[in-house]
Amino acid sequence: MGKLIVLEGTDGSGKATQAKRLMQRLLHEGVNCRALDFPRYGEPSAAPVELYLQGALGNRPGDVNAYAASTFYAVDRYCSFKQDWGGYYMRGGVLIADRYTTSNAVHQASKLPPEERRAFLDWLFGFEYGLLGLPEPTAVFYLDVPTELTERMMRAREKASHTSADIHERDENYLRACREAGEQLVSDYGWQRVDCSRNGTMRTIEDIGEEIYTRVKALL
Repeated sequence: MGKLIVLEGTDGSGKATQAKRLMQRLLHEGVNCRALDFPRYGEPSAAPVELYLQGALGNRPGDVNAYAASTFYAVDRYCSFKQDWGGYYMRGGVLIADRYTTSNAVHQASKLPPEERRAFLDWLFGFEYGLLGLPEPTAVFYLDVPTELTERMMRAREKASHTSADIHERDENYLRACREAGEQLVSDYGWQRVDCSRNGTMRTIEDIGEEIYTRVKALL
C-alpha cells in the first residue's frame, strides 16, 4: 500500500496552496507522488456537492443534514478512487490530498450537537473506510486559522477574484462551529495541528510550508 497525506482545515486556511507546494517540493526531490483535490468540481460524481454548495438544496449548511451531505462527498471520492488513483495507491504511490473524508468530519459534524458527533463520526469513518473501502490517511495535517482571520482572507479573495462565496464560506457561525469541531478531531483522532497564525496575524506561506514539509518527510 502507499501513503495518503491529507491537508485539512476550515475554508480559507491555505490547504490548496500548501498541498501544491508540498507536492512540487517532493517531486523535485524525486519522490513518486500525486495530488488529490476534493471535491472534483466539474465531474459528474461531484454534481450533488455542487448543488449543495451553490444553495440549490437550501440556503444554509444546516438545510442538508450531516449524513446526507456526507454521502454527496463520499460518492465523489469513491468514484475518483475507482477511476483514477486506487491502483496507484495499491502499488505504493504517495498521495497528497487537499481535503478527504476528514472534511466531512469537520464540516458535517459541526452541524450536530456535541453529544451526537461521536455517533456520526463512527458512522462516517465506518462508511467511507469500511463499507466503501477507501484507504485511511497515513497522516492528517490540520491547518488551524482563527475564524476572524479566515473571514478576512475569504472576503479579500472574493474581491480579488470576483467570485462569490458558497453557503459554507459566507456563514461565519458555521465556520466557527467547524473550527470547534476540527479542534476536537485533532485531539480525539491524533491529527497533526499546524498553527497558521501567530499573535493575530498569518504566518508566511513559506514558514507554514516548511513546517508541513519537515513533518511529512519524517513519514516518508
